[in-house]
Amino acid sequence: MNKIDCFGDICPIPLLKMQNEMELLTRGESFEMVVDHSCVIESIKEHLKRTSFQYEIEEVMNGVWEIIITKI
Repeated sequence: MNKIDCFGDICPIPLLKMQNEMELLTRGESFEMVVDHSCVIESIKEHLKRTSFQYEIEEVMNGVWEIIITKI
């Protein structure tokens, strides 16, 4: 599983990185993103609502989130 490090990246950079990685996936494949801005979480949720991808978000420490995105 690919891991995309978005530490310090502000919108829209993480969203653009996510979109690029999503294009490479086939059904059933996943990738992980690590982000440290809460606004990125909201942008990702909003974007993924309109796609055939599912996601899991976990705050692994205060202000740091791991997001696993899977093509379904």
